[in-house]
Amino acid sequence: MSSLPTETQPPPTPNFLRLSYPSQHVLLIRMDRPQSLNSLSMDSLEEIDAVLRWYDSEPTLFVAILTGTGRAFTAGADLKQWRQSLNGEHRFGVREGIESPTRRKGKKPLVAAVNGMAFGGGCELVVNCDLVVAADSAIFSLPEVRRGLAPTGGVLTRLVHTVGMQVACEIVLTGRPISAAEMHSWGLVNKVVPKEEVVDEALRYADLIAANSPDGVVCARMGLRQAWETADVESATDDWLKQYFSVLEKGENIREGMSSFIEKRKPVWKGSKI
Repeated sequence: MSSLPTETQPPPTPNFLRLSYPSQHVLLIRMDRPQSLNSLSMDSLEEIDAVLRWYDSEPTLFVAILTGTGRAFTAGADLKQWRQSLNGEHRFGVREGIESPTRRKGKKPLVAAVNGMAFGGGCELVVNCDLVVAADSAIFSLPEVRRGLAPTGGVLTRLVHTVGMQVACEIVLTGRPISAAEMHSWGLVNKVVPKEEVVDEALRYADLIAANSPDGVVCARMGLRQAWETADVESATDDWLKQYFSVLEKGENIREGMSSFIEKRKPVWKGSKI
């Protein structure tokens, strides 16, 4: 188990989350309220946002893994709190300056290690992660239509872009439980493993990513997400080249990557400045 160097900025002090450092440059974020199936209150969403913003700004961290404790990854929004919010001024989950993890763009990769049920906002969160490892017993669902609701965390557009209209309709309009194997067949899960291996498998992916140039990873990821979220391929590419690749070209890691290859040695990366 690695530890965060002492000279860096300390992380927020979480109540809902548990933070650890299982490998060099890797952050493990564990949702740890199993008695409520790791359901997401407004305070929980604010805490996740704070930790992910800190992760994006922390130069020693290149990759993060998100998982849950107990039977659930997360059962989604706290419906009791959501119902109460219907009579208030603010929609559930939305506070000024807070970015829901289901709509996070962020800077650095987030790998989901889905240990159990991922319902509602939990399923939306998974769909928005960069890579997904799921336990073979994990169950996914967007049951909002069965509760008089509709998914509000950005999943509708992302599902259509990822799996197409008809599969998206099956997932959203039926609200039925979906196995990890089905999610894998649709391209929404990268790998399915036994539950006891789910975090270790996610860590293998994270270590592969963390071994690469952090500038290259950030830059390439932003290009992928820009393509995912826009329809115009050429405009997305032009915007990405101007906004991200132009910064990469000026950084130290691009020079280190080329020099280490030519000199036949292992590269020594610095935290991303992108």
